[in-house]
Amino acid sequence: MSSIQILWVDDEIELLKPHILFLEHKNYKVTSCTNGADAIDLVSQKNFDIVFLDENMPGLTGLDTLAEIKQKQTNLPVVMITKSEEEYIMEEAIGAKIADYLIKPVNPNQILLSLKKNLDHSRLISEKTTLSYQQEFRKISTDLAMVNSYEDWVELYKKLIHWELELENIRDSGMLGILESQKQEANNQFFKFIKKNYEDYLTAHDKPTFSHTLFKDYVVPELSKEQGVLWVVIDNLRYDQYRILEPIINNHYKKEEEYSYFSILPTATQYARNAIFSGLMPSEIEKKHPNFWKNDTDEGGMNLYENEFLSAQIKRLSLDIKHEYYKITNLKKGKELSDNYNRTKQNDLTAVVYNFVDMLSHSKTELEVIKELAGDDKAYRSLTLSWFKNSPLFEIIQKAQQLGQKLIITTDHGTINCKQPTKVIGDKNISTNLRYKTGKSFSYEEKDVYAVRNPKDVFLPTITMNSAFIFAKEDLFFAYPNNFNHFVKYYKNTYQHGGVSLEEMIIPCAVYSPKK
Repeated sequence: MSSIQILWVDDEIELLKPHILFLEHKNYKVTSCTNGADAIDLVSQKNFDIVFLDENMPGLTGLDTLAEIKQKQTNLPVVMITKSEEEYIMEEAIGAKIADYLIKPVNPNQILLSLKKNLDHSRLISEKTTLSYQQEFRKISTDLAMVNSYEDWVELYKKLIHWELELENIRDSGMLGILESQKQEANNQFFKFIKKNYEDYLTAHDKPTFSHTLFKDYVVPELSKEQGVLWVVIDNLRYDQYRILEPIINNHYKKEEEYSYFSILPTATQYARNAIFSGLMPSEIEKKHPNFWKNDTDEGGMNLYENEFLSAQIKRLSLDIKHEYYKITNLKKGKELSDNYNRTKQNDLTAVVYNFVDMLSHSKTELEVIKELAGDDKAYRSLTLSWFKNSPLFEIIQKAQQLGQKLIITTDHGTINCKQPTKVIGDKNISTNLRYKTGKSFSYEEKDVYAVRNPKDVFLPTITMNSAFIFAKEDLFFAYPNNFNHFVKYYKNTYQHGGVSLEEMIIPCAVYSPKK
């Protein structure tokens, strides 16, 4: 504590001697002066940790002095102290990025609290967060042993993400390691749960919302003639990524509801997003829309008819609405929609698919610069946040708010950082995805997969006679024995989807109303 240097600026500094003695007794070093000009000189000459600054002084005012100090030391915390409670002074000071604002007369404990808040903030938060997680650790472990429903899994996964986001900025890396172990164990148990229950859930009365019922369950109830709806599907957005985008959205919208739903298997765009827009499972899409459905082994784009699927679903549900659909796959298309977004004000529903996050996750495999920028989940989240704040999508959301439209944000599936390979052997006709495979005549490690021998049991198309699906568990990815080491080195620590994990299957859908 002896290293903490305080500059206290007040034209009545003699009256503050008891406060200064109190701080010096606490081993703080206090330098005092009586005017703004001297304060500016002192800041230029010496490194201070914090400044206490009187607002009402002769000569240079506190606000003028504050501006000069910030020009010289941008990151130096300044606590404004004033007799005045006038709103404009508070606003000026806050606008100048003060660290705290105290009203005279101040007592020593107020000063001490301000010091703790500004100088010991990170340490105190770190210690408190670590202690809180330690207390929560046993409860999570108990919950993990008791979880037996899809609702329980949603709550447990949200709890794990909460602590991951809380712990990521503290100094105790050991706590993050413990949490990571809990997440691994959770994914192990979740895989067993899905393997046991997935097929039954698809036809059960009491079942979670899946991809194919998302529109009917969560979007349709928000449609009305009085207020348009912007429905944004961000491809491949995990729940943790949504959580860090949420504070940005909250500046313009107020959250009404937050749901968690389950992506169908495979957790891949071709299956999950087509199911969202059609309101049908893949085998039903193939049957009802044979001209629009393509299997894994077919050539060409797999998600080219989402607008047609959406129109057919709206007709099937007998909805009398005006809607438009947009798919944004590059910056140019995003800017075009943003620039012309006001033309959507007559729509009851504007559906926007935004592909950037999916492209980002896949780029990690191919581009060294993305491997550096998104080396782990924390960096991946940070990169997602940076993109969102500067994206045409954020501009579109702001314009939707100005038009008074509701906002629904969701995704089609998540993704997982794949760490370990599992061997698979098959002929040249099996699908290429690293988290799931479909085809015939392939072999694999039974313990590592959820195998569906008859795809019709889970409403998936049968590509050929005797074809099956296998889904990788936890953070595994499929690798062929041929050139195994090279393959593993290339794909290890890359983001993939299509398999069974909490990150891929439990995904958000949030409903917002515009702030006035």
